[in-house]
Amino acid sequence: MTVREFIRVGGRSARIQSAVHAAVQRLAAATSRDELTVPQIAAAAGVTPSTIYRRWGDLSALFADVAVQRLRPIADPEDTGAMASDLRTFIEQFMEEMSSPVGRELLRDVFSQAGAHTVQCGGFTKEHLTTIAERAKARGEVPFDVDEVLDHVVAPIIYHILYGDRKLTLDYCHSLLDRVQSLPRKT
Repeated sequence: MTVREFIRVGGRSARIQSAVHAAVQRLAAATSRDELTVPQIAAAAGVTPSTIYRRWGDLSALFADVAVQRLRPIADPEDTGAMASDLRTFIEQFMEEMSSPVGRELLRDVFSQAGAHTVQCGGFTKEHLTTIAERAKARGEVPFDVDEVLDHVVAPIIYHILYGDRKLTLDYCHSLLDRVQSLPRKT
């Protein structure tokens, strides 16, 4: 089941979402997620199980919604004063955060629900890269192609995190960046 998009922001709906999200995070920190149930979460949030089922449909949709909120950026990417170092810093932080045990769990939750959740998370990354590229342009630098960085740097990192076939290192991420930075830039 998908998350309904017509939920009002603010008011009772926002309070319910906040309480349920907080309950999921609190309970997941204290017990195995495999042991969590909708009635447990509902009791901890002070809502009825039917409220959770009506709003999220099932546990995987709820976990995906919580993951999206936790992955939502709280600030713009760091501005180091130069595009190359801005991009390098962002990719290093992205790899470290997403490949951490918590990051891996959040990504798996997001990808367990096809559709809006994955698009939303992809949008966060694209927005950050666009911010870095726009800063570069404003400084007079020739900006990188955001889609090239997504395809040739971000995508391989996410692939290896989700499928675990390679230990991610900063050297690996730097090699991805070096390859994409050697591509001709659009002017």
